[in-house]
Formats: sequence, structure tokens, C-alpha cells
Amino acid sequence: MAIVTARIERTPYETHLSTDSQVIVADEPSDMGGQDRGMRPGELLAGSLATCTVMTLRMYADRKGWPLDSAVAHVEYSNDPITKRSLFVLKLILNGSLSEEQRARLLEMADRCPVHRALQNPIDFETILIEDPITTNL
Repeated sequence: MAIVTARIERTPYETHLSTDSQVIVADEPSDMGGQDRGMRPGELLAGSLATCTVMTLRMYADRKGWPLDSAVAHVEYSNDPITKRSLFVLKLILNGSLSEEQRARLLEMADRCPVHRALQNPIDFETILIEDPITTNL
């Protein structure tokens, strides 16, 4: 998997998120002190789940030769600081001449996308401070 880099400079909260070939701007809304030039981090997280879900459905339907014209995923993300629990509510719209069996199978497949699986399983983190970025190979 590619390395994703986030860089913030002096502009409050405007962050450039990049890979070797792509750049996305993330930010906070004006009422939170940001410039509102991009999605908030939680929105990006919800967007990762939504994107992965519809891509998984597209791949599955194409492999099966099913008439899925489009798939739309609406994801609502909330985090309760008291219970320390996160909730993702995923609402799917499947467009096309699909049978009830095909629709049911696509609903099952929605919960099998790699991002969904990563979020539902235990996660470990490792944070490393780089002392000398010039000599460190990133």
C-alpha cells in the first residue's frame, strides 16, 4: 500500500494529503477556525468507507455480470467521547435491474470491503518521531 503524507503549514488547519500521484485538501470549517477548503478528517474517514464499499460492489457485480448501473453509499460517522465508541451508519442505493437475490448478495458484500473490515477489527498504532528527516528514508 502507498504511503500517505499529510502536511500542514501556517494556514490554520488546511492540510494537504498526498500520495506519489494524488493530492487532497483537508480542512476544518470556518466556525472551527479553518478555511473550509476541504473535508474534515472524520469526513475523510467516512468517505474511505463509502468509496471502498461502492468500489467493492462495482467489482463484484462486474465479475458476476450483474446489471448494477450504479451504487451510492451515504455514510454518517459519529464518535461518542464518553463511551469511546464510533458508529458508522451506511445507507446503500443500488440502481439497476437487479433481482432480490442479487440485491441481498450485494448488501452482504458491502460489509466485506477492506476498509469496513479494517475498521471493525482491532487496530494497532505505532507512532515514530523522525529526528533527522534528511537521512531517513521515507
